[in-house]
Amino acid sequence: MAKVEMYSMYMCPFCIRAKALLEGKGVDVVDIPATGSEKRAEMNKRSGRNTFPQVFINGKHVGGSDELAALERSGKLDQLLAA
Repeated sequence: MAKVEMYSMYMCPFCIRAKALLEGKGVDVVDIPATGSEKRAEMNKRSGRNTFPQVFINGKHVGGSDELAALERSGKLDQLLAA
């Protein structure tokens, strides 16, 4: 199974939705709380974005909650997770 990392914020509804989608597929998500400026800067450097969550599958940035849901609808998320 793929390595999945997710930068998140506490009680962020988009983060909760993304994590639920991934965990529903049996994925063990490496949750990276980005409450501090250091982790937020790391997330921005890796993704080029400031919004939450930001999801990486096998080190590749796939976007946030909306992009993750779009991958699921298109059937591409399972392919990424199987790699």
